[in-house]
Amino acid sequence: MIKKNVIISLADANYFELLNELVDSIKRFKQSENTAICILDGGLTEEQKKLLVSKVDEIKSSEWDIKISQFKIMGKKWLKSLITRAFLTEYFPNYEKYLWIDADAWVNSWEAVELYFKGCENNKLCISTNADRAYGGTKVDWLLGSFARIKSQNYKHAKSSGFSEKIAREVALKPHLNAGVFSLTSNAPHWKVWRKNLEESLKSGKVWGSDQIALNITIYYDNLPVEILPAYCNWTHIGGMKYDEDKKTFVEPYLPNHEIGIIHFAGKHNDQIRNNKNILSKIECLDGKIIEKNLRFNNE
Repeated sequence: MIKKNVIISLADANYFELLNELVDSIKRFKQSENTAICILDGGLTEEQKKLLVSKVDEIKSSEWDIKISQFKIMGKKWLKSLITRAFLTEYFPNYEKYLWIDADAWVNSWEAVELYFKGCENNKLCISTNADRAYGGTKVDWLLGSFARIKSQNYKHAKSSGFSEKIAREVALKPHLNAGVFSLTSNAPHWKVWRKNLEESLKSGKVWGSDQIALNITIYYDNLPVEILPAYCNWTHIGGMKYDEDKKTFVEPYLPNHEIGIIHFAGKHNDQIRNNKNILSKIECLDGKIIEKNLRFNNE
């Protein structure tokens, strides 16, 4: 059977365990049999690649697809993932729909995967945002009494990456699109525009965050089509989840307590979980009871 859809991720040796858990979380679903899994090697060991090769369809070494000064890289090969994800069709050209999932995430419900593949049809970028009722409100600095300065991730990164004031203001108050999970078709126009904006971002800005601001500008300034999914399709507010003991699954904290699709350990506040697969976290159940639970994926 020719597989038309592909899920892609990248990791170095330090993120191997997380990557392996992501792969296992995908393969436990029967629907995954029709979906390819491809891995970009950002510094895996030979032993790690041998463990992966029987689970996935392809493994390829990632490159610096855009030339960057060594000063910006500082030996951090994993930074390739922030650039490589804009070039997925170059590495794996034989698929129709591409779904990128960061290695520090895992699939809790296949529904999210289906939504990403459905949402990228008609040449749309399908993606989730960092805005949600459970994530909290807009951050501001209060100045001179009633005056406030809004803390905009899009604005800050656009300015630090050398984009014009016009572009920075255009994207400033838009919901920040999280590039840790997204889908696109092979012929979507976004790839070319995203790469152009990424090159521009990397000229003045840091590697970290360059891909996301370039993608946000591609959508909000260049006006390419987008399908924005609910936050439960790429859930980053780990402390805000609840656990449904009856269904044995993680859910949103508010009604209707929808099952979370992809759990994503993004951000420094999740360092402990990323670095220790055995750590237990306190989580509230739907009946209000507090339990301790491992939030990493396991096959048990």
